[in-house]
Parts: sequence; C-alpha cells; structure tokens
Amino acid sequence: MNPVRSIKGLLLAAGAVFAVAIFATTLFVVRGIYERSVRDDAVQDATAFAELTFNAMFELMSTGWNRRQLEGFLGAIHKSVDRSQRQIDIYRGPKVSALFGEIAQKTPDAAIERALREGNRQRIDTGDIIRVVYPLAAQDVCLKCHVNAAVGDVLGVIDVRQNVAPAIESHQTRFTYAFAPIVPVVLIVTLVMVLYIRRRLEKSIDTLAGDIRAVNRISDLRALEARQIDLGFSEFNAVASEVRQLTERIRAIAVDKDMLEFEIRLLEKFVLTTEVIKDWREYVSHLIIDIDAVMPAYLMFSVFKIGDEAYDLEIFWRRRPSDATKRVFENCLYQVLQRTEYFETGYSIRVKHNIADVGTMTPELKAADIDVQIKSLLVDAPKIGGIVGIGMQPQDETDPMRLLVVQSILATLLNVVGSVKAIDKYTKDLEYYATRDPLTNLFNQRVFWELIENEVIRSSRHGKKFTLLVIDADNFKSINDSYGHSVGDKLLQLLVGGIKSAIRDDDLLSRYGGDEFVAILPETDLEAATVVARRIIEAVGGVTMSVPDGAVVTGSVSIGMATYPDHAVAMKDLFLFADNMMYRAKAEGKNRVVVPDAQDVIDVFRTLGEKSMLILNAVEKRSVVPFFQPIINVQSGEVEAIEVLSRIRMEDGRYIIADEYVAIAEKMGVMHKLDFIQLEKALEAVETTGYKGYLFINMSPRALVLNDFVQETRRIASQFRIDPTRLVFEITERETIKNMALLERFIGTLRSEGFKLAIDDFGSGFSSFHYVKRFPIDFLKIEGDFILGMKSSEKDRALVRSIVTLSKDLGIRTVAEYVEDQAVLDQVVAQGIDLAQGFYIHRPNISMAEAMRGRQGSETAAAAGS
Repeated sequence: MNPVRSIKGLLLAAGAVFAVAIFATTLFVVRGIYERSVRDDAVQDATAFAELTFNAMFELMSTGWNRRQLEGFLGAIHKSVDRSQRQIDIYRGPKVSALFGEIAQKTPDAAIERALREGNRQRIDTGDIIRVVYPLAAQDVCLKCHVNAAVGDVLGVIDVRQNVAPAIESHQTRFTYAFAPIVPVVLIVTLVMVLYIRRRLEKSIDTLAGDIRAVNRISDLRALEARQIDLGFSEFNAVASEVRQLTERIRAIAVDKDMLEFEIRLLEKFVLTTEVIKDWREYVSHLIIDIDAVMPAYLMFSVFKIGDEAYDLEIFWRRRPSDATKRVFENCLYQVLQRTEYFETGYSIRVKHNIADVGTMTPELKAADIDVQIKSLLVDAPKIGGIVGIGMQPQDETDPMRLLVVQSILATLLNVVGSVKAIDKYTKDLEYYATRDPLTNLFNQRVFWELIENEVIRSSRHGKKFTLLVIDADNFKSINDSYGHSVGDKLLQLLVGGIKSAIRDDDLLSRYGGDEFVAILPETDLEAATVVARRIIEAVGGVTMSVPDGAVVTGSVSIGMATYPDHAVAMKDLFLFADNMMYRAKAEGKNRVVVPDAQDVIDVFRTLGEKSMLILNAVEKRSVVPFFQPIINVQSGEVEAIEVLSRIRMEDGRYIIADEYVAIAEKMGVMHKLDFIQLEKALEAVETTGYKGYLFINMSPRALVLNDFVQETRRIASQFRIDPTRLVFEITERETIKNMALLERFIGTLRSEGFKLAIDDFGSGFSSFHYVKRFPIDFLKIEGDFILGMKSSEKDRALVRSIVTLSKDLGIRTVAEYVEDQAVLDQVVAQGIDLAQGFYIHRPNISMAEAMRGRQGSETAAAAGS
C-alpha cells in the first residue's frame, strides 16, 4: 500500500516534513536577522568612520593647514583602509575648489552629486556593499577661511563603502555548524510523537476494520449492529456509530449474493421450451429443488381456475409427505382461501400432489408449522392459463429480504407457470381440434380423407371390401334458421349420439361439414352396410328435442352408400358416388337409405361424364364467371379486400358452384385453365370499376405447382396493369399438395414476384402451424366452424384467441369467415380479428361494384339468412 494514501504513512510523512520545516524556517529567520544586524552595524561603522575622518579634517583645518598637509592626510586615510573591507573617498565641493583649487579625486557619481547639491546623508545598500555618503556642511567657524560660503553650504563629501559579504558568509558557516545538532533532536521528538499517534490510530482502525471484515453474509450484519466498543477517539467512535446505523439500514434492504445468483440462475430457467410445455409439472418440480437449495422450503403450490366455481390446486412437494401431512397442509390452505372473496360462496377444488424427490420424507407437519407465503393469491382476475395464485411453504423463519426475493420469484412464476399451463392446454386443444370437429368431437373432413385413403390401401392389400356411408341431416337448415345455431348445434350432437349408437366402435365416423357426416365401415360389404344404415335411420328417428316454441323436433337423416371396389376404386369417385346416393335419398322423401344397384353406377358416372363435358365446354366458351364477396375491416367497416369465387354459368342461366366441379376438373387436368379464365375476368372487373384494394384468389392446389403458373399469372396481372402486391392467393392446407419442398419452392417464386399469400380454413388440418412456420404468410383465414362456434363455445373462443395472438406476434393479419349474424360479428370484434366476411356482411355477387359498397344492411343480411 502506498504510505501516502494511509493515515499512518501520512502521519509519518507529515512529521518528517514538519521537523524539516521547523528547522529550515528557524535557520532562515535567524540567518536573516543576523544578516540585517551585520548590515546595520556596517552602516554605523561607516557613519562613525566618516564622522571620525571629518573631525580629524576639521582639527587640521583649524590649525590652518596647507595643501601639502591636505594631501598627506588624504594619503594616510586611504592607507588606513588598504587591507580592510572598507573604502573611503573624499570629494571637494565647488566652492572650496573655487578658493583653493582642484585636488585629485574620483569623478562624482549621482549619489555624490545629490549630496553636494542637497546636503543630505545617504545609506545605499547594494547587495554585499554598504555605502554611506556623508556631506560636510559649512559651520560658522568655517566661514573664516571659506569666505565664499554660507552656513549650511556643502563644502565636500566623504564616501565610505564597506563590503559585508565576508562577514555574512563567515556568520552563516558558524551558525550552520552551531545549529546542526538541533536537527536530529527535532526529528526524534517528531518521530516519537508520530509513532505514538500512529499506534493509537492503528489500534482503533484495526478494531473497526476487523469488525467490518467479519461481515460475509447478511446475518453477520446483525452482530456488527449490536457491537459496542470504544475506539479511543471520539471521531472514530462517531464513525463507528454511523457504521452501525448504516449496517441497520443495509440489513433492511440487502440481499445475499448467493440469493441474487440463485435468482439469476432461476430466471434463466424461465424459458418456455417444447420440453417445458410437454411436462410443466416436472419443470416446476425442478424449480422447487432449486429454491430449496437456497431457502429451504417444504413445497410450492399453484391455484388454477377451471370453471365458474371450480379450481385445480397443484401442490409440488420437495420431499415425499405422509398422507397426514398432506391433509394438514390442505386444511391450512383452505382456511387461507376461504378468507378471499373467490371462495366465500363455496367452491370445488381438485387437488393433485406432485413430489420432486420421492426418495426422502418430509417431516410430519402440524397446523402450527404451516406459514403459507402467498403471492397474488388471489389476483383480481384469472391470468393466462387460468392461474389465480401461487405460493410456497418455507421450512424456517427467513430473513425478510430473502422472503422479498422469493416473493419476486413467485410473482414471475405466477405468469410463467400460468403461461406454461396455458400453452400446454392450447397446444393440446389445437392438436385435438386440428383433427376433430369442436362441436361433435368427431374426426373432421381433413382426417376423413386420410382415413379413407388408408382404408383404400388396406382393403386393396387384403382383398377386403369396405363401405362408405354419407349421412345428411334432414331439414336441418330450416331448424337452424328458425331456432338459431344453438338449437341446431344441440340437435347435431343428439344426431351424432344416435349414429354412434348404431355403428361399431371400430367404424370411423367423421363430420364432413355442416349437417353432413361420413362413416367408413371397414370389412363391410353392401348387404351388411345396408343393415347398419337402416339401424342408423332407426336410432336417429328416436332422437327428439324440444325447441323454444314448445314444439318437439324428431331426428331424421338421409343416407347414401358406396362399396369399395364395387362402385369405385378411387376414393374421390367413391365419395362422389355415395354423395349422389344421399341426394337421391333426399329426393325420394328423406329419412331413408338408398342402396345402389348396377344401374345407379351407370347413372352416377354418366352424370360425372356430363359434368366433365360441362367443364370442357366452360373452358372452350370461357363461361367461368367470378363472383365477388367483400372482406371488411371490422373496426372501420370499410372494404379492404374482395374474394373472388368461381362459378360456371349453365346455358339455362343457372350457376354451378366450385365444389361441384373442382374435383372433376382437377382429375381432368384442366382446373388451371378455369383458374386463369377466372383471374382474367376478375382483373377485368377491377380495371372497369377502379377497385384499389386486395383481391383474394382461390386457386386449385394442383394449379399452383404448374411450371408456367407464376409466369402466366404475372402476364395476366401485367396485362391489366395490376400491382402484384394486391393479389392474394389462398392455399387451403387440407387440400394442398403433399410435396412440401415443391410447394416451398413455388411459394418462394410467388413471393419474389410480389404476390401475397393467405392460408384458407386455418386450423382445419394437421399442418396449419407448419405452414405458418415455413412460409411467408400474409393472411390467415380462420376455419369457419371455429368462427361460428364462438357464439356458444368457450373452446372455440379459446382456439380463435390463440390463433389471433399467434398471428399478431408474427405480423400476420387474420380474416374471419362465415360471419352469418351480428352475434358472430360481435365475437369477431371481441377476439381482435382484423377482417371479416360472410353472408351477414354481404353475399357473393356477380357485380364487383356491388361488393365494393360493403355491408348490405340489416334487411339484406336478414334475407341472406332466410
């Protein structure tokens, strides 16, 4: 350590400097005084010598001396000072020279001239030379000889010079030798004084420093705060008092380093990964082990709201508790919960105990041992995941600041655990409803096509037949429109219950859409399938339901069937055949099953042939007609986009919708031609009307991968001078191609040209989220069944809410389809969806100008629903 920077070193240095300073000052002062004394003595000697010379001269002049005597006197005077430090010169004044003539003398300098002129004595101190200029003034007696003078006139000047340097130098040498022995004495006295003070200071400083160095943990501050000791100096005692007060304040706010490091390490674990979400309970169990290592804790717990008065209590024990300990803690926690408004009117709690370390036992706990540390129990409203509180049970009394840190950790965990459970729940729901219909819990259309594809492969391999049933609810639309969607949904659920009661457990039942269901009956020929179908008719016929006006609705379905490979070998043809049979059952009076025969096969495929001719004719005559449906901004009500829907115009003026010819056109390989015709006509309407918004284009998935699709689309857009960024191509995930690499290349090319991309029916299939992850999506059109279901289903609302949140995080805009009434639109707004379309907003119209006007109004919307 640098001694200058320590009090002890500073004292030693200051003592040495003080001693040297005293000695130097004393030497300087004394030498100065002596030098002044020598100079004053020199002046007195010179003055006395001058007076003595004058007096001698006066005595000689009184005797009437001659010139020879004068020169002899002057020679004697000069000889007397030859070997001394003194010099004398005598000057004759003008009046004397006028009477007696000049004498040999030095040329007078300014001081001599002034003395001759003014008659004043002068002392001139020029360094080592002391000079006294002594004027000789005329007296009465002098006038006898000096007749030309008057009393007071200066007759001459005596100039005496004395060199004081040798005297001063001699004095300084003698004084230095005489004064030197005093220096060690001064230094020794100063050193003794400094060492004494230093020892006293060291003792006090070491005592205070030792107390401070003893503080290694927050708990040591308490001992330092209580310690009282006299440090020997009032100033140090004051410092020690301030240190104790500082200690008290620090102890109130300080946190152990290991506690902070623990908090940092713990916060680093608050990263939600797939593994964490997969088993969040194991994640929390690891956290309680980490917490226990720093602040011993018996357990952590969290409370989730899962219903109006229903809660999940998850308890995470550090070690395995006994059943008695579990009951004790549960009872103590219930008492805490009952003091909150959430649980004042009764509640239902489902408890689950989780154990981090089953190999060791928790000590038996009594009610007096329980001191529940709770964070936000309970919050004003359930947070994400339904979490309403989180807390822990420490083992011993803990420092308040350590508890504060734990409280902050619990505050973070409140959101982390809630988020983990919410993501876990939403992920499972999304996974489930990606394959299931939310209303009936049956497989959805996407899964149906995978199931029937697998069944075709399996049946072909084993040489077995299977039958497909297409089941459609009779009069469902009128019931739905008359009594509302909630009644219609309830009826569908009852019908599904009837259907399921009539089929085997291993039969595959799916909801194809709306009021239409499909059942795959493995290893079932036409005869056995007919028995099953009639059993379904009978079971559904027994379904009854009261409606709001008091009437009773009875279940009824129409069923068509097709057997593989008797009626078709391609799954699409098999479905089309069974679907035709179902429509024939409807036409024959409903509430029946149509069993196909050989003639039906001929008739159905003749119809398919007729549709093929219709399609070829549409390509040749360009009879594809675009219909336009507006997509509005739900906040402003303005039309932001228009979707183009494809229709084929018949010769009799009727229109065939895309669902009736797309599958056949794709099989024929001409679907892309129909799409290009539709695009050209749609852009022609844009050019005519001056529409400036987005245009959503439904393109066939197979057309998307044609080599010349992008080039042809670019050509058409350029022909009509349409900015490619205004064209949004919709991809329906459940119908698109399975070669993802090929699709990815195509989408990359599409985006490089400036076109935009939307996913239609988002959430309906397994790959929806993979599409969002892999492709640069601009819009998500949420599955219509989810949108309709939001009116009555919290599950649908949760699913839509999660999709909207995901989209906002990714910068993707959302579109709600199937907005059929104000209640659905209200939910669309509530969930934060950006855009909406549907019959309530505007039905598809052949006029783009009509679509550009947006909402049809309440009467038109009502008409659309009738």
